Amino acid sequence: MNRFLHTRKIFVAVLLVGWFTLAVRNVVDPDVWWHLKTGEYIAAHKSVPHTDIFSYTRAGQPWIAHEWLSDLLIYGVYRAASWGGLIATFAAIVSAAFFLLYLRGLASAGGSKSTYISGVVALCGALATVPLWGVRPQIISLLFTSLWLFVLERSEQNRGLLWWTLPLTVLWVNLHAGFALGIALLALFLGGEFLEWLLALSAARQSMQHLRALAITLVCDLLLVPLNPNGTEMYLYPIETLRSQAMQKYILEWASPNFHRVEYAPFLFLLLAMIAMLAWSRSGTRPRDLLLLVVSTLAALSSTRMIPFFVLIAVPMLSRGLQSGLGGTRSNFASTGTEGEPARPRTLAQFLNAAIFAAMLAFAAVHLVQVIRQQPQAEASHFPAAAVAYLDAHPTPGPIFNHYDWGGYLIWRLYPRACVFIDGRADVYGGRFLDQFANTYQLTNNWRQTLAQWQVGTVILPPESALAAALRLEPGWSLRYSDVQAEIFTGPSGVGMSPSSCR
Repeated sequence: MNRFLHTRKIFVAVLLVGWFTLAVRNVVDPDVWWHLKTGEYIAAHKSVPHTDIFSYTRAGQPWIAHEWLSDLLIYGVYRAASWGGLIATFAAIVSAAFFLLYLRGLASAGGSKSTYISGVVALCGALATVPLWGVRPQIISLLFTSLWLFVLERSEQNRGLLWWTLPLTVLWVNLHAGFALGIALLALFLGGEFLEWLLALSAARQSMQHLRALAITLVCDLLLVPLNPNGTEMYLYPIETLRSQAMQKYILEWASPNFHRVEYAPFLFLLLAMIAMLAWSRSGTRPRDLLLLVVSTLAALSSTRMIPFFVLIAVPMLSRGLQSGLGGTRSNFASTGTEGEPARPRTLAQFLNAAIFAAMLAFAAVHLVQVIRQQPQAEASHFPAAAVAYLDAHPTPGPIFNHYDWGGYLIWRLYPRACVFIDGRADVYGGRFLDQFANTYQLTNNWRQTLAQWQVGTVILPPESALAAALRLEPGWSLRYSDVQAEIFTGPSGVGMSPSSCR
């Protein structure tokens, strides 16, 4: 216990608890609901769906449920421990991902004396990714990417570690399409180290052996990709997703970061700090690391969703650069709590460390309890809970036209009694359909034609939406329910049809 209470170890422990506490938040991601329902469906039917089952507009069309194992995990945790279990589980995943990042920064900066520098930089990196945290499969990919980089970097000293990427690939490809990032990182490591070999920047024999091991591992990992319910389709699915213009057009996190928004300030700070470090640092940067940095920077500037990729690459480099720049003062900075101290100051320091750690744990526990208690209010403030309860108790003429962000919530609450017009699975609907939905929602083009084409009988929308304002004045449509969150309209297309049924 006395060894644990040294200042550096307490600092790391406080970092871990701090990351966990930051990640503890209410579940308000609009996609979590259809993830839950998919997991429930897989658990009940013992099979992974290959065609759409949740919407009437895409019923029977191909659906690559690439997150099926994550969906099953999310549903399993929810069923066993409700929202509290999900919140705590995903906060722990975030904390583990950034602890691995901290360890990489520590190794890159030169060992235990860089504890504080590596910890502070890793904390800054975490803050840059906060807007993307939540109960979502993407967080599992964050952990796997962090672990993947940890393995790749340490494989230079122990090539046998590369074999761990094989079981990781099999697991990752069933959890999330982010597995493609692992494959891409392996290829980038191979290309970067090949460039270093060409430039004769490393020992030829050792470098060639590592290159050979990277190449063999890359081929083996690629051969393992089809070991999932969707088979070889998973080779192209990540590429098609990245190329989707509709995703970038309509989904905020696929668009470039807007630096006018305060939540992207930590990313901007980290990016500028990285540029300054490259200009200021007295230590050279490996061509491999420069290649990784350039690719990850371009990816993050192209899509908010790729900011964690940049953070995982940049943080160890920034830690090394800062350690190099502050090398003359690091021994004094890191000396607190070491073995040569007099007994009384050391005892006092250990007491203070224990008090700080206990206070941090207590704060984390209280915060977790408060967030869990607030979950029902958070659900009601972000989703039309009362309006959906009305639909459940008073079936209206179907089919339903719904707000995009509410599709998953309707799936969770109403499926299989009712199917949705659209939900967060943008890859299922495609660009043309997303355009049709947007035009209807915003009253552009012929919005009435869309409602007639799909024989929409019920509409549930936010009161401030353009379509809701139009339906209040449209002949044949009547307002059946209204509150501050949502309004429900029924219209002529639903006359004589079964109540809100799936097609």
